[in-house]
Amino acid sequence: MNRRLVPLASSDMSKVDHVCAGCMFWESVEPQELVCGSTCDEDAQREWFYRVHEQWGECGRAAYEDDEVLGFIKYAPTGYFPQVAQLPIRPPEPDAPLIACLHIRDDARRHGLGRLLLQASLKDMSGRGERRVYAYGMARKADMRMVPMLGMEFLLRHGFTVEHPHPLYPLMRLDLRSLAMLTENLESILDSLRLPRLRRLPAPSVD
Repeated sequence: MNRRLVPLASSDMSKVDHVCAGCMFWESVEPQELVCGSTCDEDAQREWFYRVHEQWGECGRAAYEDDEVLGFIKYAPTGYFPQVAQLPIRPPEPDAPLIACLHIRDDARRHGLGRLLLQASLKDMSGRGERRVYAYGMARKADMRMVPMLGMEFLLRHGFTVEHPHPLYPLMRLDLRSLAMLTENLESILDSLRLPRLRRLPAPSVD
């Protein structure tokens, strides 16, 4: 068994959930239903990843076990997520990073992987000199497997505060300068997680 954290690629997303394949919710200009996969375009998704990598750098982390993706977290400066303009509250700093989504395979959930992926993202952004990070929190009960946001309670548990309240999806903020330096060996923590024996996903069929 080989577990590791790697920079997120568009191809990793479809290996967690089929609705993530080509999902362009945050990257869309037109108003979208607040559901993962409400609009999908795999070519456009790959182009978005290429553009962000070229202009800003790595924009997420994926957790692997051997060749299986356990989960991922995606983030980038707010300006790369035009769907923000359709929400009632916008981050006050368009250049500050926004954590857009966090998804974990069903058979790897509730074992600490979400916390680890969040820590990996914060460590990356802090090391790159970012001062603060934003995220939208889902305040009501929802199936988080189908919501392109993070849970508000999850964010509060990990140090985020409410920047602007909203009854459905408040804007949350975390000051990276207030964090103790993240020096933990995150891959060692990943390796120590007591995940259940994973169901091996079938290889995609080739026509």
